[in-house]
Amino acid sequence: MELTELFANAAAILVLLVIILIPFLLYLVPIKLWVTALASGAHVSLLTLIAMRLRRVPPHGIVTARISAAKAGLKIPIDELESHFLAGGNVVNVVNAIISADKANIELSFNRAAAIDLAGRDVLDAVQMSVLPKVIQTPRNAAVAQDGIQLIGFARVTVRTNLNRLVGGAGEETIIARVGEGMVSAIGSAANHKDVLEKPDSISKHILSKGLDAGTAFEILSIDIADIDVGKNIGAALQIEQANADKKIAQAKAEERRAMAVAHEQEMRARVVAAEAEVPKAMANAFRSGSL
Repeated sequence: MELTELFANAAAILVLLVIILIPFLLYLVPIKLWVTALASGAHVSLLTLIAMRLRRVPPHGIVTARISAAKAGLKIPIDELESHFLAGGNVVNVVNAIISADKANIELSFNRAAAIDLAGRDVLDAVQMSVLPKVIQTPRNAAVAQDGIQLIGFARVTVRTNLNRLVGGAGEETIIARVGEGMVSAIGSAANHKDVLEKPDSISKHILSKGLDAGTAFEILSIDIADIDVGKNIGAALQIEQANADKKIAQAKAEERRAMAVAHEQEMRARVVAAEAEVPKAMANAFRSGSL
């Protein structure tokens, strides 16, 4: 009887252990994921999946990305995907970017895509911008032509991503700043503001000739002057201000001369008074001396 109870207890413990171990084994060995990868032509060994679990790498995301690449006809080693994840990268985003680049006949290796992703850039958005160029609108820039008329306008810049310069290249803010500077320079070099209004494309040609996309992550395709408005007559305003300044200077000099004249007049009056004061003295002296 005691032996029977002992076997019963052992069997109960064994069943309990099996109940506990089965979920753990299913978690540690993702059989379903292994079968899915095998059926999709992106075989991953069970030992690799188990090693991922032990390294705290989510197998589902890595295997899903590998399956997507395999379906697109791309072979990306599982080790590279896992290494990119451990480096803090977005594996799914990188793989989708490589697939998009391949479909668009854009050369993009996994190492370059991973470097772009680790640099903090959205590599998928960059590839999409290479296929579909983006339009950047500059703020309104004011400049003065040589005839003194102020012109205010803005431009639309069509750019596409240069994947070779994406890592370390300047962003959209640099493009906007350079185009704004080019607009100011082009308007400022115009002899007459009417020339700019008649041929706004001259501004675009002037800006494009400077190669403003150098050192940036973009390639400028076109610059279109969207609108130009006539502002203030800066030249006339400066002349008016200069005239007012000259007027004030002249008034100050005239006031200075008037003050000097008044002072001179008062000085002469003082001399006359002093001379008149000497007359009675002279008469008294003459009377005393008997020579009056």
